[in-house]
Amino acid sequence: LDYLLAKGFIRPSTSPFAAPILFTPKKDGGLRMCTDYRALNRVTIKSRYPIPRTDELIDNLRGARYFSKIDLRGGYYQIRVFADDCHKTAFRTRYGSYEYTVMPFGLTNAPSTFQLTMNGVFRDLLDKCVIIYLDDNLIYSTTREQHLKDLEAVFQRLQQHRLITKGSKCEFLKQELEFLGHVISTEGIRIDPKKLRAIQEWKPPTNLQQLQSFLGFVNYKGTFYEWGEKQQAAFEALKKLLMSPSVLRIADPDRPFEVITDASDIAIGVVLMQDFGNGLQPIAYESRKMQSAERNYPVHDKEMLAIVHAFKIWRCYLTGADVTVRTDHKSLQYLRAQPNLNPRQICWLDYLESNFTYKITYKKGANNIADALSRPSAQLAAVLVAQSNPLLSGLFTHGYSTDPFFVNNGHLPITTRKGVYYLRSGTDRIWVPSYRLLRELLIQEVHDSNLSGHFVVDKTLKALQQFYYWPDMVTDVQRYVAACPICQRMKSSHQRPTGLLQPLEPPQRPWQHVTMDFVTGLPAGPSGNDAVLVVVDRLTKMAHFAPCRTTITAEETARLFISTVVRLHGIPAAIISDRNPKFTSKFWQDTWARYGTRLQFSSAYHPQTDGQTERTNQTMEQLIRTNCPDRKKWEDVLPMLEFSYNNAPSSTTNHSSFYLNYGMDPIVPISINVESQVPRSQQFVEELQTARDKAVELIRKANATARRYAGLHRRDITMTAGQLVLLDTKNLRLPLPTKLRPRFCGPFKIVKMVMPVTAQLRLPDDWRIHSKFHVSLLRPFVPDRSDIARQRLTF
Repeated sequence: LDYLLAKGFIRPSTSPFAAPILFTPKKDGGLRMCTDYRALNRVTIKSRYPIPRTDELIDNLRGARYFSKIDLRGGYYQIRVFADDCHKTAFRTRYGSYEYTVMPFGLTNAPSTFQLTMNGVFRDLLDKCVIIYLDDNLIYSTTREQHLKDLEAVFQRLQQHRLITKGSKCEFLKQELEFLGHVISTEGIRIDPKKLRAIQEWKPPTNLQQLQSFLGFVNYKGTFYEWGEKQQAAFEALKKLLMSPSVLRIADPDRPFEVITDASDIAIGVVLMQDFGNGLQPIAYESRKMQSAERNYPVHDKEMLAIVHAFKIWRCYLTGADVTVRTDHKSLQYLRAQPNLNPRQICWLDYLESNFTYKITYKKGANNIADALSRPSAQLAAVLVAQSNPLLSGLFTHGYSTDPFFVNNGHLPITTRKGVYYLRSGTDRIWVPSYRLLRELLIQEVHDSNLSGHFVVDKTLKALQQFYYWPDMVTDVQRYVAACPICQRMKSSHQRPTGLLQPLEPPQRPWQHVTMDFVTGLPAGPSGNDAVLVVVDRLTKMAHFAPCRTTITAEETARLFISTVVRLHGIPAAIISDRNPKFTSKFWQDTWARYGTRLQFSSAYHPQTDGQTERTNQTMEQLIRTNCPDRKKWEDVLPMLEFSYNNAPSSTTNHSSFYLNYGMDPIVPISINVESQVPRSQQFVEELQTARDKAVELIRKANATARRYAGLHRRDITMTAGQLVLLDTKNLRLPLPTKLRPRFCGPFKIVKMVMPVTAQLRLPDDWRIHSKFHVSLLRPFVPDRSDIARQRLTF
């Protein structure tokens, strides 16, 4: 901050904007302070000024022999922010807020603005002797004398526009230098050797996991190895091939191009090449997976799709050039002469004919360089496993030699071929020995790989049974799939919800136990109230509706509760509520602790705990909709709606709340002319107590009925302290789209069971949610005890 203030790049700010800051490493080892402008960027109109493609920039270097590279010091800081917009760049620190006077990193339009500025400075030199990619500037020339003149012109522009360079990152008069991750030289382009250092320093594997890691790097996966001199030589050869400086040539527009294409069932691969007098040399490679619809194309259309894709991505090279397309699909060379084309083929052919000059020739697939690009490694690995690849043979041999089942196999329905036992049942299935590692590797291949899809037990079992057999295969697959960490987190449960209904015991006196909640989202009236505090007695079902504002504080809520409930009915022994911040605040809890009132909260994300208030809320909202035509005047009719609600007989107790609370029904217009007999005091007390006792009995009966019917749609589950469980993510805020995020996260340990259906979890310290959850939101976690390393996802 001191440096930026001294340079005048920032200044103290009183702006209402306040973005957080963070630090990212620079290439030279320093730190770059960045501001998190995501909120500002979301409302910023995006600049559409293009950032150049690196391949197009590098194409301009054909024939150049001398290169210089110039890097601007703090390039963004050399562009001023418009005075009226400085306040938008404000950021907060522990020392106060500051705002930029120059363009900071992190703004969505900063790269395009910088590119626009640099292009304006060097506009007449672009693509003649200068190419620019943001703050990386490359000067190139064919001779040393011309290069010195070009450098002088560039320096004059920099001085004219007061742009400052960083000397430590500038290079001059080079015939080879690094630029944008490539090494540029007179011979062409190659990968930066720094990027190959990891391969060069790769240690020989000493265990199965390290071997799999290396084989995965070269797109091949194995499960058994024997490491000797031959394997060491192959290992070194692979590293040497990976590090070989394969040079991509710069395209020459004056020479013809060759496009080599190929398509598999799920991917396409294409290669662009030119002949510079010593055979075809690669210009560019491209491959991609097919979309789901494209995978349904016939073979002819898939091969044609590869051709069209090549012409689209390399249009800048192929427009106006002579192009020869080489494909391993023989019928495509007669494409123009085919009389019957489908609509898709007609569309593609029209695109090719109207934009390019080309011919299609046949090239046998076995010699097609694009063939490897169209064959994904996962597919290859699956086929090799299905055919018992050589890397597995060692595991099979070891398993057969140690499995007593195969020691005397004369009586078994099996046959032997090349040391592998096959089941004699009209199929070609391999009988797998009792070797746990081998069996788990086979299950892993048909369940975990990209081509398998983590399907359920039945589908995994059928895929495995196509090629293999062993006793207890069903049990092994069930155990493996049940413990799959990805399936446990990613898949929704299709079983009945867990946790049987646990009704609360009814109280013995009116207003001994109450429930409360807020109804929000109502239209604000003249008083500004837009919410209602709903309080319900659990015995008599009497409710009070108190208008309030959504912004009401915990202290104001306590005062409203006292004036609405305590004033009329006294202090309750228990209050049941959800985990609204007002109800969980220290003020609220301290207030009722002083009065001796017990506070009971519903579990997180499970409003069914306080089902009585939820049902009362629905009834109150219905009364407002049906009795208040002018929605903004709901507060005027609310007292009468409360009277109406309390005067209605309850379906549970068969009495109105008024009667159970006061021992008599209120006078209403229909009863004004009806003479009433005043009961004797003893009779009054006995009848009221009988009605209340009957209400308690009926409430218990209703609870038992509700528990029985709820049990038809739920299942019982027992969880214990110390058990690991996964937590449902439907109520959590995760940085993923709703449809793509995991269905469960964890595992988390149960600290204690607060109730038979409520567990308290040990959550991360930075999770600001309540730790008590209903068991319906939890899933028991099955630990993975397999002998192989399986892919892990942590959320």
